[in-house]
Amino acid sequence: MAGRFEEIFGAGTKPLIAMAHLGPLPGTPLYDEALGVQGIVDGVARDLDVLLRFPFDAVMFCNEGDRPYSLRAGFEGVAVMARVAADLAPRDRPFGVDFLWDGRAALAVAAATGAAFIREVVTGAYESDMGVWAPDAGELLRYRRTLSAQQIAVFMNVTPEFASTIGTRSVGQLARSAAVSSLADAILVSGPMAGAAPDPAAIREAKQATGDLAPVLANTGAKAGNVASFLEVADGIIVGSDLKEGGGTWNPVDPERVKRFLEAAGRA
Repeated sequence: MAGRFEEIFGAGTKPLIAMAHLGPLPGTPLYDEALGVQGIVDGVARDLDVLLRFPFDAVMFCNEGDRPYSLRAGFEGVAVMARVAADLAPRDRPFGVDFLWDGRAALAVAAATGAAFIREVVTGAYESDMGVWAPDAGELLRYRRTLSAQQIAVFMNVTPEFASTIGTRSVGQLARSAAVSSLADAILVSGPMAGAAPDPAAIREAKQATGDLAPVLANTGAKAGNVASFLEVADGIIVGSDLKEGGGTWNPVDPERVKRFLEAAGRA
């Protein structure tokens, strides 16, 4: 598991990565013209004011509010994501970028703002809420080289939300292929949608298949009630919805829920 992941988090660490969700970006159906771009910045700042009081290992910016999601980012969305990350990124810990669902957009923002990693669906082919989906790992990693951004780790989600695989390969086969052929810096295993937990057996299968080739993280659905059991299997956790008011993905961060989650994860 050596490489970019260890360089970011250190050897033997099982990082807890908290999501910093942006509100709907300009041009998307739920964008709030009255609040404008400053309203998006202010909303993320309020969430980060809570999250950064606590010992998360990193935070990750994501345009979670842009329902329905698209496979191609607009210039305006990339610009606002870059502004948010540049203005608000923590200086005391690493941060990442996720642009749903455009890997080039995420990588461009990461390179411009000093992010340590991105999270994207990079390999495979899927039927999805966004239509037929066939990302291109070769193109994305060549783009990283073009940007001279080799230091940015790419976390590859092999069981994406809102989608199902076209084909018959198992989770283990997908994970190993992503690690070997697509040079994943980390493998992510997700549930069927945001806030839904993956089957722990799928995480275990991905771990067994990849061995020491790449760490495997639980990408969705981690909660105070299951995080300890996930950490027994996974090499790290990405958490968003359980930290929000009422456990709702698009709600503000709730400090009491953050405390409860971290206590359950052994980070009181």
